[in-house]
Amino acid sequence: MSYRIDALQYANWSEKIFRQMREGGVDAVHVTIAYHENFRETVLNVEKWNRWFEQFPDLIFHGLWASDVEKARATGRTAIFFGFQNPSPIEDDIGLVEIWHKLGVRFMQLSYNNQSLLATGCYEAEDPGLTRMGRQVIREMNRVGMVVDMSHSADRSTIEAAEWSERPIAITHANLHSWQPALRNKRHDVVRAVTENGGMMGFSLYPHHLKGKSDCTLDSFCSMIAEAAERFGAEHFGIGSDLCQDQPDSVVEWMRVGRWTKEIDYGEGSAVAPGFPPQPAWFRDNRDFGQIGAGLSAKGFSEDEVAGLMGGNWHRFFAGNFTPA
Repeated sequence: MSYRIDALQYANWSEKIFRQMREGGVDAVHVTIAYHENFRETVLNVEKWNRWFEQFPDLIFHGLWASDVEKARATGRTAIFFGFQNPSPIEDDIGLVEIWHKLGVRFMQLSYNNQSLLATGCYEAEDPGLTRMGRQVIREMNRVGMVVDMSHSADRSTIEAAEWSERPIAITHANLHSWQPALRNKRHDVVRAVTENGGMMGFSLYPHHLKGKSDCTLDSFCSMIAEAAERFGAEHFGIGSDLCQDQPDSVVEWMRVGRWTKEIDYGEGSAVAPGFPPQPAWFRDNRDFGQIGAGLSAKGFSEDEVAGLMGGNWHRFFAGNFTPA
């Protein structure tokens, strides 16, 4: 049985969800511990996770290295890897990159929809690319072993990050723009830049990123993966579901708005129904993870390719990029 790794979730964490991870055989999950929080606020989120690790040691533990995926499989648990969807926890201090790596953070997005101190977000009208600080922070992330994540970043910034970084970068959760033209989905030149430099991309199950949204079929989703694999190589892809299970609709407001505006930013949602749309019927939660593997097999992927797409490729990427250079 291959590893099962989900490269992004932001669920409303509970024992129920941790048990569903085990039912779905999910060996590792990259979880968001910051959207717009500053350093101190993010430390409080780490404290929450420490309590969950203490309360549910038979279900989850804090993952730090690729070997922890193997440990999770061997012990019947799920390794939890920390990441940021925004560089706000490092504030304006490059020294905090190393501090956060020591606290167990393994991914950081350089921007979340808007312009940051490091790079441009995908909702901005203009994308001047990486900032001066952005280039320095990438170098520091390369040094300590923190993955550059460009999931919510704009095209030029992403291409520049892939080229500037001395280690492969990631788009942990997105789909092909040619399949579903959402602002967050990635055009071929962006995917090419990331994959040509050894990077990884995780395919998203968030309905706004799917063709047909909540009505997207498993066959359509796997066809998109097949197109990406044919163009760029199956070894560069995995799953990053962006599962926001059991979150109240008010969390969408926090994700999109944070503290940067007094208005409501609906983003890719609708002004009528700005909350979370229903998941497609074939991927409601972690228990359905195996459905994706079955769909990939039905699409003609080999057993080894399916194993890679379901988690083996992420496992290899973790091994090469979580440790200091």
